[in-house]
Amino acid sequence: MTSTIKAKISEDMKAAMRSQEKERLGTIRLILSAFKQREVDERITLTDEQCLAILEKMIKQRRESIGQYEAGNRPELAAKEKEEILLIMGYLPEQLNPDELESLIQSTIQEAGATSARDMGKVMGLLKPKIQGRADMTLVSNKVKDNLSALS
Repeated sequence: MTSTIKAKISEDMKAAMRSQEKERLGTIRLILSAFKQREVDERITLTDEQCLAILEKMIKQRRESIGQYEAGNRPELAAKEKEEILLIMGYLPEQLNPDELESLIQSTIQEAGATSARDMGKVMGLLKPKIQGRADMTLVSNKVKDNLSALS
């Protein structure tokens, strides 16, 4: 099974090279490098789900870097990271709106039969495949925790 995400990113790299968009090309190369690293390390061919996981991880890393750069009074570096996040997010599926996300969380809590915060792992295990790449997992985790706390 080949990855359509990876193929699209490869095509975008060629387009960025033709139009000489240096910043965009640099970010795309970072993405493809992360994909290749994982494929070589694990001797696999990435699926779309694995590509999404890598893209989410890259976004998370950049968000952490932005916090560090802003704390270190380096707004130009923080701005560069924000631009990279926007480009990477372009390869993720359409993000869920807050109402859709809340609805999915509620239905998954019922599906799992969760009754307290101890069931968080069970709920997250069922929820993650449904929202992979469509929402920030840190935000989702906090919302699930709040909903489970309200049940207790």
